Amino acid sequence: MRKPELAAAIAEKTDLTRDQANRVLNAMLEEITSALNRKDSVTLVGFGTFVQRHRGARTGKNPQTGQPVKIRASNTVAFKPGKSLRDAVN
Repeated sequence: MRKPELAAAIAEKTDLTRDQANRVLNAMLEEITSALNRKDSVTLVGFGTFVQRHRGARTGKNPQTGQPVKIRASNTVAFKPGKSLRDAVN
């Protein structure tokens, strides 16, 4: 499912227009992004938690040449599914 399909499904279930549902979806994604940018976690009870994680600098390997490559430290986003989501998938 892609973003336009998700917005259409939201519109159908909530009696909103597709445009309104798309604006709601965009606002939600922007708020999750800005919270993670502030290093806050976002918990949606029953669904899961989004957290920002730090990856330290490390040495990798170029798969073509086999030469060692330095990989810089970076931040990434992790998602931990909630119990309801895990149960629904299993």
